Amino acid sequence: MSVFTTATLRRLQKLPQIPAVWEGDRRPLQEGFPAPLLGASPRGESECILWVDGSQGVVRSMDVVPMDAGMEVMVRSLLQAMEHPHSAKPARPQKIVVRNREVQFFLRGILQDLDIKIDCQADLPLIDEIFESFGASLEPLEPNLPPELQTLLEIKARQIWQDAPWDYLEDHQVLEIQLKQWDLDTLYVSVMGMLGMEHGVLFYRSLDSMKQFRHWVASQPSPDVMEEAFLSQDCLFLNYSAADPELEAEDIVLSGLPPEEIEPTFGTIHPLEGLRPLLQAEEGLALVVMLEALHRFFQQTGRVLANDFVPETRRFRIPHPQPAGDRQTISVQVRTLPDLATELLAMGEAEEGGLPTVLLREDLLPDKAHLAIGMIPWSVVEALRLMGLLYPIPEQEIVTEGDGFPVVIVQTTRPKAKVLIEHLREAGSPQALCFNDGVDPWSGERYDLEIIQTGNGELHLFGEFLQEDPTHVMARRRWDRRCQLTGKNCGLLIAMGSTSVKQDGLQLRHMLALFQLRSLTPTDLGLGTIVRMPLGSDIMGEAD
Repeated sequence: MSVFTTATLRRLQKLPQIPAVWEGDRRPLQEGFPAPLLGASPRGESECILWVDGSQGVVRSMDVVPMDAGMEVMVRSLLQAMEHPHSAKPARPQKIVVRNREVQFFLRGILQDLDIKIDCQADLPLIDEIFESFGASLEPLEPNLPPELQTLLEIKARQIWQDAPWDYLEDHQVLEIQLKQWDLDTLYVSVMGMLGMEHGVLFYRSLDSMKQFRHWVASQPSPDVMEEAFLSQDCLFLNYSAADPELEAEDIVLSGLPPEEIEPTFGTIHPLEGLRPLLQAEEGLALVVMLEALHRFFQQTGRVLANDFVPETRRFRIPHPQPAGDRQTISVQVRTLPDLATELLAMGEAEEGGLPTVLLREDLLPDKAHLAIGMIPWSVVEALRLMGLLYPIPEQEIVTEGDGFPVVIVQTTRPKAKVLIEHLREAGSPQALCFNDGVDPWSGERYDLEIIQTGNGELHLFGEFLQEDPTHVMARRRWDRRCQLTGKNCGLLIAMGSTSVKQDGLQLRHMLALFQLRSLTPTDLGLGTIVRMPLGSDIMGEAD
């Protein structure tokens, strides 16, 4: 069982203890619960965690988690209730009541040094009342689109998936669509997905809405401001996810999936309405026409735009999704906006004090690769050098002090490892590694981001580790100590094996390449805290 680090315990012990009884529970989201608004799975596989102060009658924290998440999520939510409550001051209670005996024993072990009594009882009146109020106020979400229109939308969405415009268009390289139908005149299209993260297409109803959102993103917002900015967009959207939720959980590279394994979702965001995951009929008709126009545009101009974002204009006659009378087609114009792309890029640089937005690529690491932070003995480093598998940094001596050479280990199948090594060498070989602060603006969770810089200057995300994870905390301490002894030299070790090999079981025969790196600080690379941007931005931005 995981336990709090000493530093975390000291931090929590400093919180004032109030004479209060808190109720805590996790329950499946009911049918009809607007899960997309809370970040839950639309497939009914999520649970809601509530921590409520029964003495004051206030909800201190509420989280939505996957149904198969372990009991640790109860602890993370409880920490939020203590340190960052929704509508109260930070504190720890004298007593906690849960209704699950297993959870009670688990919390007793975790919280034993915080002087909090943990009880178990069958009924939690306040939480029961809250969940009952959820059920009374919710109605199942019914689709507003006729089945045939929903099917047509999905067909058009899969055409765009096959076109893969994110392979050559960045999110600031905006397209203009002149539709002039269904109360939609001119829309501005932003394509997400070049960095291998969230894939989709945004259709802004106004240029001002797009610029305002990008201004907020570039101004290094707090999570609260980021959420407000997100919900203040004015756009229709198409988003892609893996149809199989198990694939989502494996952190697969989405762009590598065929169309039949992709699930498109549609919706709209409006400043006064917020996020609506269901389209009205006219919105669905408009999206069908615009997606078909984009598909034809990408088919005709994709090769040109892959080289340079130059002026291109095309006009198409798109079949009406529901032809009536003499109106069988709709005229749609699509064009690139190079001047606007330059303006948006410059706007982002100006907002960040002249520094470009931090772009982290996530397309280098093979699917299902196993990562670890550890070390290898100096004798193994010498053996790899003699075998020609060590790629040193010229004129950079490694100080052979300490118990071994600190390395980040990437283990994958032999063919994938060979491809990774080749891609690394083509990019100028990895030159530096740093652990950088990262934050999820929605959950508030903070991460150590393992970032590797290649010789061509690109930054690649190789791993994300929860900063509160005790195992990672200990691994980081050992890593930092070893890097100090080696003159801030470390390594990236590429090893083969279809299943993870424990560090002490990793043999020389498994090792295919060792790249020497410099262990740098975020300041050395000009980085600040990196915020993962939500729908509407395919970037990870700096937020010092």
